[in-house]
This record gives sequence, structure tokens and C-alpha cells, in this order.
Amino acid sequence: MERQRSFSFKSTRFLVFSFTISSSFIFLVSLFVWVIKSNPSVHQETHFQFNKSFLNLGGHKPITVEILSSFSSNDSSGTIKHSTVKDTPFVKPGNVSGSDKFSVSKEIQRQENESEVLEDGDSETEDPETEQEDAPGPSIEDIEVESNELTAEDEVRANSVDKLELPSSKEHKEDKKTRVTSVDKNEVQSNEKIEEKKTNSCDVTKGKWVYDESYPLYTNGSCPFIDEGFNCDNNGRRDRNYMKWKWQPQHCDFPRFNAAKMLDLIRGKRLVFVGDSINRNQWESMLCMLMGAIRDPKKVYETHGRRITKEKGNYSFKFVDCKCTVEYYVSHFLVHESKARIGKKRKSTLRIDAIDHGSSKWRGADILVFNTAHWWSHYKTKAGINYYQEGNQVHPRLDVSIAFRKALMTWAAWVDRHINPGRTQVFFRNSAPSHFRGGQWNSGGHCIKAAWPLNDTSGMRYPEKNKIVEEVILQMKTPVTLLNVTDLSAYRIDGHPSIYGKKPGNQDSNIQDCSHWCLPGIPDTWNEILYFHLQSKQRFKYQSKSLL
Repeated sequence: MERQRSFSFKSTRFLVFSFTISSSFIFLVSLFVWVIKSNPSVHQETHFQFNKSFLNLGGHKPITVEILSSFSSNDSSGTIKHSTVKDTPFVKPGNVSGSDKFSVSKEIQRQENESEVLEDGDSETEDPETEQEDAPGPSIEDIEVESNELTAEDEVRANSVDKLELPSSKEHKEDKKTRVTSVDKNEVQSNEKIEEKKTNSCDVTKGKWVYDESYPLYTNGSCPFIDEGFNCDNNGRRDRNYMKWKWQPQHCDFPRFNAAKMLDLIRGKRLVFVGDSINRNQWESMLCMLMGAIRDPKKVYETHGRRITKEKGNYSFKFVDCKCTVEYYVSHFLVHESKARIGKKRKSTLRIDAIDHGSSKWRGADILVFNTAHWWSHYKTKAGINYYQEGNQVHPRLDVSIAFRKALMTWAAWVDRHINPGRTQVFFRNSAPSHFRGGQWNSGGHCIKAAWPLNDTSGMRYPEKNKIVEEVILQMKTPVTLLNVTDLSAYRIDGHPSIYGKKPGNQDSNIQDCSHWCLPGIPDTWNEILYFHLQSKQRFKYQSKSLL
């Protein structure tokens, strides 16, 4: 009896257990069937669709983006490293090795799983000194590219107008971020989703000169900083039409220079110009333009009490109320001008492997504007005989283009090593063309009869040195904005001092200056472009903060 009861109890417990298991299984099967019916995509293969151009940045096939630039390019090159080139119509030099030349500027979308990158063109030019080596041509705009694996977090800034192709590379797979920086900046940050951010783009390098009675922005009488060589009006030039031209970009409104806003942009900062006398030309222009917002001229002074002349090379002007300085340091080549014993004589050489010894004064600047070109067309530099030096070796003969590239690479290495891009904005102004007619500066070349801008500059060749500048900047890790002034300056044959670079009585019609520029004049436009870039960078900075 006991056994029977025990058996009955166990049997009942087994039945209950079996029923529970069966019920649970049926419930799970029913739930699974219901889920499948209500969400059919669960049992299907999941598809993610990305725009091809987006995937290609880190993939195997190159991206092709359509250009809006009017300049043609015949350049195919290797992979792109961290690089930056900014603003300007854009020409891709042919047969260039190393890195692609392009400039990007467009919005990048990743809403609805799409992204688009359009490139912007840039144009650059020749070196302007004694010899009219070449003149206008397109130049490259500011791009900074750091490759990305296109996964969780992407940051892209872009502006565009040219056709670009990005070949794949191992670096694209290894890096974790992509940044493309150009004239007008757009930044898109993503975390599973990229929110599109657009800013108005403006290619300031394509346009025309428009006669405007409201110009110039200052007068020779209102600015005490114009030295004799640029003071054409005081030196007897009576036609003033050259002061009345305003540069008007084709497809956008170019902001008129505002001295008060510019002073706000550099408040508490150091604005430093480094280069040859053409950069001094631009530096003096900036001083004059800023004086338009100064109520008490006594609160602007040279910190060492120096008066601006061609002889002294280093100046620092203090703007007391804004607690800022606007400085100029002469450096004809950006590398060290030296001496070496050649045979029994010590001769001047150019150390293309060593930065200018005055470089310590450039460090700590908040805005740096570099240039070199003017002196690279002199006889000694062009001939390259027993002149270029590396270490203890003086090259018996070295081509000027090779020397120029080596010198720029030395400068680029210095910038990458000593400049903190988080603090300092770096600009490189390309060369402005000379306009000697009938000879060179020392052989009867002249521009005295030029009273109006040229109608056509198509006969001027695109200078090789500008291509070299573009290539070197593209290989730098520090963002460098290229100020392209070549094309717009090429029209302005009327803007040179000619015989009016000296006071009456000292003028010689056989030696004319068709390289430098009268003030007020064309360098004012260069500074308007610099002002435009600084404003754009500030807007971009604020937009970036608002996205955080």
C-alpha cells in the first residue's frame, strides 16, 4: 500500500513536470512565430546602404567627385597623407609624385546612410621679383585629410569645387579620423548618425576687378607707415585710378574689410608676417588698414622705436588698446643665408637644409603669414653654381627648382615640429606676378604707361615654384592655408610703383619697380582675403562648439 501510494505520487509529479515543459515550449514557439510575422525583417538578411564615395575613403576603390572648377588638371598621384592646402582656384600640376593635389569643400551627409564629398579648387602662382617668371594660374585650396575607417565616429570638414580622386591606401585603414579642411568650413560629427552642417562657400580667387569710388580703405595721408618705396602718391604719381578697384568674386559677396572687427580677431594676439619685401608690402598695408579703427594714433607704436625703411628688417608694432602686435621679420628664403669657403675665398651660400636663424622670433605667434619667391629669380639663385649648401657640402651646381623644394621642405619640417596648430594659424601667400615689359628690372623693363588693369592674363604661364609650394604643403601635418593672390594680381599691371618708388629727383626711368606694389593698392586685397579666412575660421570654431 505504501509502495502503491509512493508510485502514484511520483507518477503525478512526473505528469505535472511534463505538462509544464510542454506548455513552456508551445508558448515560446508561439511567441517566436508572432515575432516573425510582425517583424519580417528579422529573418531576412540585414542590408546597410552607404554612398559609394563614403565607403571608398577607407576601401579599395578610388572615389570620384565631380568638379566645379573651371581649371583643368592632369595630375594623377599616389596616396594622400595628412595635409592641408586652402582656398583658391586649383590647378593640379602634372607628373607629381607623393600626394594628390586637391581641395575639398562641400557638405558631407550621413542622414539616410549617405555621404558626399565635393572638392574645391585652388590656384597658385609664380614668384614675383625682378623677373616675370610666370604669372597666374590656379592654385590649391586648403585641405586637411586624415584617413578614417568610417566606423563609429567621423569628423569631416569640407568645401569643394573640383574633381578629385582618392586612391586607397593602408593609411586609410589604419587611421581613426578623417578631416577635410577648406576655405569655408563645414564640420559634421557622427555617432551612428551624422548631422549635416552647411556653411556658405565662397571661392574668392575667381572674379573680376570692379571700379569702386568708395575705395581706397585708407589714404597716404592717413597712414604714417608707408615707406618711400611703396608711397607712389607722395612720390608724384598723379593718376589715382589704381586705388579705386575692388575685387569681386564671381559667385559670392566678398566682405569689405572692417578694421574694428579685424582688431577684435587679433585682440591679445601676435599677427606675424615672415618673408621677403613683398610680404613687407602686405604687412605695411595691414598696418594702414588697421589704423582706420584707431582713435588715438599715439597708442600704436614700434616697440623698439624703429622707423620703417628698406634697410631694417624686423619690426613689431604694438596696438595698445587691443593688446596685440603686428610684426614683420625679413627672411628672403625662409632658410639660412650663410657663407662657406670655396677654394680660397669665403662666399655667400644658401643653407637649404637649415631654417633661417631668426626663426625663434616666429615661434609663439598666433597668426603666421609666410612667403618666399621674390629672391628665387635672381641670377645667383637661378644659376645655382657653388651657391646651395647642405651640411658642409656646397653643390657645384644645383637646379633652382630642386633647391627651392628642399628649402620649402626644411621650412615645412620646422613648422610641423615647432608650431602648435591648436594655437597658431599658419598661412602661406603664394607669389604675385611682376609685370616688366621690354626687359627686366636691370635691362630697361618698364610698366610706367600702365594705368588700367589688364583685360586678359591667359598668356602668363603657371609657375613651377607655385606647384612645388602646393606639393610641399599637402605633405605637411600642420594645417596651412594657402592665400592665392596670383590670378587676381596678374591683372593689375597698373598697381606697381614703376618710377614712383622714389621721391622726385631720385627717379630713374631706366630702373623701374614692376614687382612691388603701390599703397594703397593690391596688397590691401590680399589682406581682405586674409581677413575673410580669419572670419571663416572663427565662425567654424563657434559652430564646432555648438555641435558639442
